[in-house]
Amino acid sequence: MTSLNDLEFRDAFIKRHIGPDAKQQAAMLAAVNASSLDDLTQKIVPESILLAHPLTLENATPEPEALAYLRAIAEQNKAFKSYIGMGYHDTFVPSVILRNVFENPGWYTAYTPYQPEIAQGRLEALINYQQMIIDLTGMDLANASLLDEATAAAEAMAMAKRSVRKNKSTGFFVDHNVHPQTLDVLRTRAEYYGFEIISGDLTTLHEHDVFGALIQYPGTDGRIDDPEPYIQHLHSQDALAIVASDLMALCVLKSPGEMGADVVLGNSQRFGVPMGFGGPHAAFFATRECYKRAIPGRIIGVSKDSAGNQAYRMALQTREQHIRREKATSNICTAQVLLANMAGFYAVYHGPDGLKRIAQRIHRLTGILAEGLEAKGIRVVNSHFFDTLTIDPLHNVDLILERAGAHSVNFRRYQNDNLGISINETTTREDIEELFDVLLGEHDLNASVMDADLTHQNTTFIPENLERTQPYLTHPVFNSYHSETDMLRYLKKLENRDLALDHSMIALGSCTMKLNAATQMIPVSWEKFGRMHPFAPDNQTKGYRTLVDELQTMLKAITGFAAVSLQPNSGAQGEYAGLLAIRKYQEAMGEGDRDICLIPQSAHGTNPASAQMMGLQVLVVKTDVYGNVDQQDLQAKVDQAGDRLSCLMITYPSTHGVFEQGIKEICELIHQRGGQVYMDGANLNAQVGVTRPADIGADVSHMNLHKTFAIPHGGGGPGMGPIGVGAHLAPFLPNHTVAPIPGGNPLMGAVSATPYGSASILTISWMYIRLLGANGLRESTQVALLNANYLVTRLKDYYPILYSAENGLVAHECILDLRPMKAESGISEVDMAKRLMDYGFHAPTMSFPVPGTFMVEPTESESKVELDRFADAMIAIYHEVQQVITGHFPADNNPLVNAPHTQKDLIGDWQRPYSREQAAFPLAWIADNKFWPSVNRIDDVWGDRNLFCACPPTDSYSET
Repeated sequence: MTSLNDLEFRDAFIKRHIGPDAKQQAAMLAAVNASSLDDLTQKIVPESILLAHPLTLENATPEPEALAYLRAIAEQNKAFKSYIGMGYHDTFVPSVILRNVFENPGWYTAYTPYQPEIAQGRLEALINYQQMIIDLTGMDLANASLLDEATAAAEAMAMAKRSVRKNKSTGFFVDHNVHPQTLDVLRTRAEYYGFEIISGDLTTLHEHDVFGALIQYPGTDGRIDDPEPYIQHLHSQDALAIVASDLMALCVLKSPGEMGADVVLGNSQRFGVPMGFGGPHAAFFATRECYKRAIPGRIIGVSKDSAGNQAYRMALQTREQHIRREKATSNICTAQVLLANMAGFYAVYHGPDGLKRIAQRIHRLTGILAEGLEAKGIRVVNSHFFDTLTIDPLHNVDLILERAGAHSVNFRRYQNDNLGISINETTTREDIEELFDVLLGEHDLNASVMDADLTHQNTTFIPENLERTQPYLTHPVFNSYHSETDMLRYLKKLENRDLALDHSMIALGSCTMKLNAATQMIPVSWEKFGRMHPFAPDNQTKGYRTLVDELQTMLKAITGFAAVSLQPNSGAQGEYAGLLAIRKYQEAMGEGDRDICLIPQSAHGTNPASAQMMGLQVLVVKTDVYGNVDQQDLQAKVDQAGDRLSCLMITYPSTHGVFEQGIKEICELIHQRGGQVYMDGANLNAQVGVTRPADIGADVSHMNLHKTFAIPHGGGGPGMGPIGVGAHLAPFLPNHTVAPIPGGNPLMGAVSATPYGSASILTISWMYIRLLGANGLRESTQVALLNANYLVTRLKDYYPILYSAENGLVAHECILDLRPMKAESGISEVDMAKRLMDYGFHAPTMSFPVPGTFMVEPTESESKVELDRFADAMIAIYHEVQQVITGHFPADNNPLVNAPHTQKDLIGDWQRPYSREQAAFPLAWIADNKFWPSVNRIDDVWGDRNLFCACPPTDSYSET
């Protein structure tokens, strides 16, 4: 009998996460001339920063044990019935969407649709989402989501100032009936924009000179006021009117667009997305046609492909921050695609009639509650409402809250001891009767009888002039898939049009598309994590507090930092929060005039936009021929900045794919001149277990949990970007006005709507670290280095490797220089990217950070077999280019310029100088698992010149 090997059992997940097995690793190590993973690591990572000891974490935990432990943590949470509201509501996630989207790797492992020909499914889903937002808000166009309602409001404020150039005011008015977490984020963002936040009753708006105003409709207290007079006043002052609203309320309320609003925003969470203790949720953002060039975030547009067929793409991509760099004014890496898709599918599944029924039912139940309370002498403060009541409990608030606790019910408590109660989709008539019990004690009210009375009287509590008359969701897509069978097939049809990690490697440089293991994903669906309101009392959220504490401890051990904030809900938000901590620290030290940020050319593309948002002036530092920071230019820029030097933002290893030998000296130079070092965490996957940002010399770094720590990219979001900081910066981490963070600085504001960002997906990174442990994390990093260098050995004879160390080795990614081949053949990097689709691969990162190149990052999760397939595809493409160079293929008619090829291309007459087989099956193994692009190459220029960002008209479907 075989003896039990406990160590092998405990390390089993490591072997599942890491792609190459021992035999494959041995062959790859031989190819890169290394004797072991440790030997390779020592050749790549500078000796001065190599960790001398293992991470202070437990070693790997078996999957069943980790799941059981996390289940026990989840059980510490108490999922009370939440009537707190404030933009977060319990909801029913339709099971067909839960199983086939939320829990489906075909949807959650895809990347941002930069290659639209193999992303038509999620692009169509996002067009549906945009159409839903356009219809319900009454606006002209919408983006494809932002992070949360509060940060969407901050983006709207910045957009307003950019858009009203004749208005020289720096004042921004915020309705005092706006959600308090939104006001908190606005105050944080406004400070370094130089804006003055003026908060007050809307009736005082005319007393202030402002460039814009934010109005909540309905208000956070449930009140429904008519925004139109205030919108008209703002327009008379050349100011923008921004309305924060609620999608479910807009199913029965007059749309802000009808009233002249310039921007409408809010949270789409209650459209079938769990509360999840604050996220992730897709914020919606809609505006007028005249502001289409100023709208933040991503917009999906309708274009056409080379065959003239309709196709979808990301519109206006030239606004991307990695192209604009130091000219960027907003950071586009702030989307929640997976959650936007869920919200859009919720609308598709229910349709306009279903949504109206849900909204009317919520409103009717709220009306029953209001009528009953008024009949028993409890004053309802707001006579007009959709789903939220503010009540005056007549000095019985403590007694009521005691009864609420006994019934597992949560209310919102105001400072004046009024109570807020928000009804939601999951509320029943039995729940209303329970609320009567809690609020009244003894009573003789019957919700069913009251429901019948209100129905007979056709009672509504919405002002007559604000009742909705404008139709919505009239497009066929919202009126065709209401049976589960139809919906299931529609979801599957769209999924089949997308290439995700469930099909093949996605070797996007700087994006770390690693395995998102099923075991790590399972807890996200657990009710005790999903049904938690972000502002639930602390005594109900002990499980989340434990999760947060343990994950912070893990991340501190991995990075070496003294403190961690989990609030930033994207990498871009992490950059912003880190720079905020630096600026606040320097102000506290009497050095608030430090306002220059140095950013090397080799840094991550989001850095300049984040620096601009913090009011910092960007100076770009050159890199040398090896891709390292040019030390002479750095010294010159440091001297130029002088006492105004605030910080250096540096990516390490650099985006050029090298571990710079002089990184410690670079950090020391910045510190000598009084600056701080911000280390971008985009490439942290090359550091974990072998070095640490704090040990290298960084003062702050963000950690992309959606890269290094296995949260899936979700088609372009969600993400999480916690920051780690040194002890001196710890007092300047974000706090939160609604739910203060234990030990947090009360003088610090929030950067996101909730204290722990997208808290529900923190479970994924907790599981990832626990399953791998200290030993598995280090081995993962080492195999990531091995995989990248193995690809270099396979490809360097065909494509020049642009940057490497003196020994020829790279870090966890490499840059393939396609420019010499392009100069000789005319075949561009775009042609090669599209041709890779025919081989079943998503292209590597294209033309960033160097135009005309591919940046390749294979991650540790890909086996040697998959790496060889990718290498074989790239080598085959090389030989196809050579056939163009030799004249075997015409320069304007060859497999590359005609790529990608669809199934339709192969039907009928074939008049091309290459065979159908070479077009679709250029290597033998492709036929075994062929991915067919659903459209030909998309015309980007036509799409931008003919910007159309809603569902195509019905007749276009018949034409197609």
